[in-house]
Amino acid sequence: MGLVYGYDIYLRPRNVARALTHLAALAPPARAVPPLEVTLPDGERLVLPFTSRFTSEPVDCSRHSTLELDTSLMFDVDDALRHDAQTNGVEPPADGRVRIGYIYVTVRFESLLHPGYTSVECWAATSRMSRLFAQSAGIRKAFTGLTADSGGVCCLFDTGDGAPEQVCWLNGEPTAETVSGPRFPDLAALVATWTDSGK
Repeated sequence: MGLVYGYDIYLRPRNVARALTHLAALAPPARAVPPLEVTLPDGERLVLPFTSRFTSEPVDCSRHSTLELDTSLMFDVDDALRHDAQTNGVEPPADGRVRIGYIYVTVRFESLLHPGYTSVECWAATSRMSRLFAQSAGIRKAFTGLTADSGGVCCLFDTGDGAPEQVCWLNGEPTAETVSGPRFPDLAALVATWTDSGK
């Protein structure tokens, strides 16, 4: 099995629609598949430019604890993304953004870390993409920006292999901490710091 790196965003359930709307804004402007209609647990309906389990059939989350999305997202080109494009014989687009996908997104309406928060987990589909997730400042900026725009309390970079998670965003501020470090000896210590400003 290859590398499976991802960014995990934590937010209050009331901000899920906002998070998905901001995630949709990162999608490429044109897609070859029909839009996906999603009904959230609170009954709110969204139309997203993604698929769920590779279909465009409507999804009703009132009967599910998770929502699975298959996405392609656009990121500002940085040195890591430019090098990757050149290595693969692709010229970065003139608009300064590059498309990366598939990125698999799992929305857990009750997160594994705290049932009062929802998690939006964004995972790279391949080892090459995982390395980009680790190296690209533009990708990290997009996910921390998504956290901020969604009213999220925390964004973690997770390598999925048991290594300590990196805290990229916490309570309204970018940060560079590690879980199992001096400030956060474990995930429970991190969760205990989450604030809820009502945003």
